[in-house]
Amino acid sequence: MTQIAERTVLFADLRGSTSLFETLGNAEATSVVTHCVNAVMRPVNEAGGRVVKTLGDGLMAVFETPATAAQAANVMHDVLEAIVSRGSERGASAGLRVLRLQVALARGEVVEMAGDCYGDAVNVAARLVDHAGDNETLVTSEVLLGLPVAQRARYRSLDRLVLRGRVEPVEVHVLGGRRGSASDAQITQFGSVSVAETPDGLRLTWLDLNRLFAVQQMPVVLGRSPQASFCVDDSRVSRSHARVDWHSGNFQLTDLSYNGTYVRFNDGEIVSLRRGSCLLHGSGSIGLGGSPIDPTSACIRFDVLRFGDTQPQPFV
Repeated sequence: MTQIAERTVLFADLRGSTSLFETLGNAEATSVVTHCVNAVMRPVNEAGGRVVKTLGDGLMAVFETPATAAQAANVMHDVLEAIVSRGSERGASAGLRVLRLQVALARGEVVEMAGDCYGDAVNVAARLVDHAGDNETLVTSEVLLGLPVAQRARYRSLDRLVLRGRVEPVEVHVLGGRRGSASDAQITQFGSVSVAETPDGLRLTWLDLNRLFAVQQMPVVLGRSPQASFCVDDSRVSRSHARVDWHSGNFQLTDLSYNGTYVRFNDGEIVSLRRGSCLLHGSGSIGLGGSPIDPTSACIRFDVLRFGDTQPQPFV
């Protein structure tokens, strides 16, 4: 029987699973992924939702209310975090340590037919999960408005994001307090950046394109799409390749692509982001889909500016 109803749609994606098949072999990798997907399914049922289908290393579920969907998403993160923490125990599969969870929620009218669901909210949630960083939950404004007022304060705006296959941008919010982050200082591979050293702007340069972004203009999406905040028209760059957010007083770069994002800082060290994040500080370069030291890759120069800065910092 076909039914049309207002629903909150949840998509969850287990990152890091693809590499498991290469490192662990098919049998063990399948066992690990199946165990994790089954584990994150349980919070859906416990919150009163329904798992519509599993998607290899992910799942789709629907809920009657945004609050129950958000509750399930939070518990799903807790469940995977507990599984990953056991990856360091003796006898546990080493592959557990690389797993991360991305969750996206959208709300709208959904057509339920033959056990499956269709509609704009389904399409939005499916596309939005690709924009989530490691261990992030992204929600649309419709979901946010359906949450209790006290819970809404935990989310910060990412403004309007352009989703693949959709003309109109979607207003998106991210659940604050990314797991593993510190409240007073953000940790990068090169030490901590205190929130007291608050930057004022970010300059991005690629070929003849030179733009300065203020804090109030965040988030900035880097990608091949003409609708991207900073458009890099290169075939190796994804339509929405990476995202720069304003988070806890710092600019945070998150990879959204399948080819990866690479950051070369002023000291020459290179960070490889595969659906991960790092803080931008000083000056350097961002390689979209290839290392910044590769002359053929699309490489963006960045300068984190503070009040009084008039010139980019020298880059060696």
